[in-house]
Amino acid sequence: MRSMSKTAQPTSISVLESLHAAPNTISTTHSRAKLRILRSATSKSVSCTQKLILHNVTTQNSSLNRHNNMAPQTLNFITGNTNKLAEVQAILSKTPVQLQSQNVELLEIQGTIEEISKDKARRAADAIQGPVLVEDTCLCFDAFDELPGPYDIWLMLAPLTRKWFLKSLGVKKFHLLLAGFEDKSAQAVCTFAYCEGPGSEPIVFQGRTNGRIVEARGATDFGWDACFEYEGQTYAEMPKEEKNLISHRGKALQKLISWLNQEVEA
Repeated sequence: MRSMSKTAQPTSISVLESLHAAPNTISTTHSRAKLRILRSATSKSVSCTQKLILHNVTTQNSSLNRHNNMAPQTLNFITGNTNKLAEVQAILSKTPVQLQSQNVELLEIQGTIEEISKDKARRAADAIQGPVLVEDTCLCFDAFDELPGPYDIWLMLAPLTRKWFLKSLGVKKFHLLLAGFEDKSAQAVCTFAYCEGPGSEPIVFQGRTNGRIVEARGATDFGWDACFEYEGQTYAEMPKEEKNLISHRGKALQKLISWLNQEVEA
């Protein structure tokens, strides 16, 4: 243990102790004056110490909050659809997030679009033990009072059966689903759900675009893009950059990007 230098000044507390221990060594007037000065110095010292501790705790909490709110650097996008993956990558290309895809078969509950998306995100996060991004896309037909929504046009068919239904029907016949109705208007809805990991509550980002169902025009290799018309053009007829600005998927991802930016700034 280091010894105190002879020239070192005693602390205010040690001086107070010495004054109390030997009150007769100094005059009463001088003693009271020194006591007032020393008590004031001690009070200021304690106040400074409290401020320093408070500053350190605040700094630590701020650092901890920034860590807890940090935007994910890598996202596992749960999809086996290469067209969908390419579109999402293009829209997120200007963000620092690295997107990687994983194809995980997930059971779907019955419920609202938001409930289904959140449940898928939880299941996916449990499956891969990490942060995930899942997507649920659907069409809502005004003639059907916004059905079929999340259940798609094939309603209660199982997920694999739904895929075969669309494949068998074909994009070129898709418009016939509304053949008996004058109202061809529809709304494309895209819902992304991000889940940080197992046990975390998913966050939902949704985009909607109004349009109408028409006979297929343009490339027919991306779902019902060729049958969904927005302001005179089907999705399939639009340049990809233009489509991404107005599409249901583009709108949902813009909300995700805004959230990511807020997390980075927090």
